[in-house]
Amino acid sequence: MSAQRIRFFQTGTLTVNNRLLDEENRTVQATIDRSNSIDSGHRACQGCGEALAARWAMDAAMRASGNQIVVANATGCLEVFTTPYPESAWRIPWIHSLFGNAAAVASGISAALKAQGRESVRVIAQGGDGGTADIGMGCLSGMFERNDDVLYICYDNQAYMNTGVQRSSATPGGARTATTMPVGDEPGADFNKGKNVPLIAMAHQIPYVATASISNLRDLEAKVEKATLLKGARYLQILVPCPLGWGSEPSHTISVARAAVQCGLWPLFEAEHGELVSASKIYRPLAVEEYLRLQKRFAHIFKHPEQLERIQNIANRNIKKFNLLDAEGEYE
Repeated sequence: MSAQRIRFFQTGTLTVNNRLLDEENRTVQATIDRSNSIDSGHRACQGCGEALAARWAMDAAMRASGNQIVVANATGCLEVFTTPYPESAWRIPWIHSLFGNAAAVASGISAALKAQGRESVRVIAQGGDGGTADIGMGCLSGMFERNDDVLYICYDNQAYMNTGVQRSSATPGGARTATTMPVGDEPGADFNKGKNVPLIAMAHQIPYVATASISNLRDLEAKVEKATLLKGARYLQILVPCPLGWGSEPSHTISVARAAVQCGLWPLFEAEHGELVSASKIYRPLAVEEYLRLQKRFAHIFKHPEQLERIQNIANRNIKKFNLLDAEGEYE
């Protein structure tokens, strides 16, 4: 996708997208030839960020590859709500792996295609943060270390949502889950635990690592399309708010995802071979309080100002580390 400057009024609806943008700059969701990789009728919760992200990501990968992709899907929310036996919402070649071995299964598929001389078929592995950062971390690291020709997409909703909202190593500090209740002097999840998988992926010096958000469709699609066409191991982590687990309104899913980016807690960046190459600037930065108030999982934080300060400090460090502030950006 080219770097044509897009103004807000041009992207307010799909109709306006089609009228005012050059054809080559329209998002895949704004075209009548989108593949609809995930069909209607699946059983995702209302306002599910993961369902939105998977549809956008798979449709973008289909366009980039000329409809030549194979997907290995880890056990988790995405697998459960799209494939209740004997039905399936997928309209692409798709295989269900175990909870922790999607990266290994995808690596095997890639090796088989290479042996058949079919390297034009692109292989994608996908899973949630539990199946990626916890149960599947060994297989994922092995895929990175071998530089297998696989794009791994993590849909990060920051907990084990499918099994009852238990903490994962992607759960942010202070968040309420079923296993990190808001009790005691330091309620919610611990601040000194967890994993930043994009940075771990960068440490493997693989060809491509990026973060994305469902609040920025053009950025998400551009990164998926770029990653699809590259060779070697690639990793993309997408923030996908979960209304059920986060205690947010289903109609606010995009707003919550946008606030996470705008406050600095979810920096959008790209890295190649271990080096940061780009980061999306924040033009209207928010205090983290504005993001946290949209979610019941952080309701207790406002009774503990020291925890709120710790979360703000995390955002501030991200802003500094990734140089996120626009030259004129100031907190609202």
